[in-house]
Amino acid sequence: MNSRDSLLDLLDARSGVVCAVGAGGKKSLLKHLATSHPGRVAITATVFTTYFQEHLGFAVAIDDDARLPALVADLDPARSVAYACPGDKPGRRAGASAATVERIHRECGFAATYVKADGARMRLVKAPADDEPALPACCTTVLPILSALAIGEPLTARVAHRVERVERVAGLRENEMILAEHLGRLLASPDGLMKSTEGLRVVPVINMVDDALRESQAREAAAVALDLCDRIDRVVLVSLARTGDPVVGVVRR
Repeated sequence: MNSRDSLLDLLDARSGVVCAVGAGGKKSLLKHLATSHPGRVAITATVFTTYFQEHLGFAVAIDDDARLPALVADLDPARSVAYACPGDKPGRRAGASAATVERIHRECGFAATYVKADGARMRLVKAPADDEPALPACCTTVLPILSALAIGEPLTARVAHRVERVERVAGLRENEMILAEHLGRLLASPDGLMKSTEGLRVVPVINMVDDALRESQAREAAAVALDLCDRIDRVVLVSLARTGDPVVGVVRR
């Protein structure tokens, strides 16, 4: 496996239930994986999410959690599916329960199911709350993601979701500058984006690596994460906003 492999392969995301957590590109990452997969897949969330399904060309199932499995099962078995529960506001959907995601994946024959498993309110970095992430029991791979654009920014609510938790996990104070090492700590800490991942494959992702400076900073952050957590064997650097192959590089142990 090398950096020219597809993102599906670099992230071990061709099969199973693949959950994205963190901030700075979860939906973009999951959409890329779902639309580049050659087989029949599902995309969903276990938390509130903005409504993105209509842009994928997938069959769409929106219903109460208890009725979702039957609704998805009745859809065209040749088409990939995006599913969620009704939201409380326009442009927003509620997540399916972890048990429902597990049941649909098991019963409907998807090659892979891609799950947004926490929220970040469009920020660049985050640390999880006590009840996050919302991983289904059948989860096989977790993709923690953060944005390289946070490096060099002050730690504020404009950049970070749950500033006080980021302070504790990353080891800096509000309004101090976020450094590459802080991103590495967030990716590697059991109180950060490694939370609740025991026994699962974990492949961290750093997004928005859009130029040479960001690549250098992201590589530094990746090296910190690899040094701090021996369960990680690689960190994948991407620029999901660019056309074509989003992979910028891979930092390995």
